[in-house]
Amino acid sequence: MVRKICLGLLALCFVTTSATIAFGYDYIGAPKCKICHKGEAKGKIYEIWSESKHAKSLEVLKVKGEDKNPACLACHVTGYGKPTGYGADSTKFEALGNVGCEVCHGPGSAYSKMAVMQDPAKAKEAGLLTPDEKTCLTCHNEKSPTFNKDKPFKFAESYKMIEHHAPKKTQ
Repeated sequence: MVRKICLGLLALCFVTTSATIAFGYDYIGAPKCKICHKGEAKGKIYEIWSESKHAKSLEVLKVKGEDKNPACLACHVTGYGKPTGYGADSTKFEALGNVGCEVCHGPGSAYSKMAVMQDPAKAKEAGLLTPDEKTCLTCHNEKSPTFNKDKPFKFAESYKMIEHHAPKKTQ
């Protein structure tokens, strides 16, 4: 009887773990986001990002010779150390080699589909995150080599530099 219970619990753990992996979200990269978030009619979201320091974050590391440093990559690329993030799949190096959309909005494999994105509740259920100050402080903190205690990170001020919105739909 004890053996059956143990085997049952083991099977339950396996099923639960498999379900978690199967329903996890994968990183897709900013170029996939660009398909729907580029141009005036879409609020120039991709263009705003592509002109930001976030879009060029890996280049900063390359210049300093730190582009292989895990401590730096954690904040300068998308999904470093995660199963489908930067470095996990060499075909995605370019797509994930920056602080892309998914660093702030979460891995996009499930919410990137048009039918999901058009429904905010569905998008949130599918992993779309709304970034806040806590999101930014993951990297913009005292552990950063560029942190200046005399000039701390100011969320409201910094957010204005990267703020982007889809235009409101008119009926």
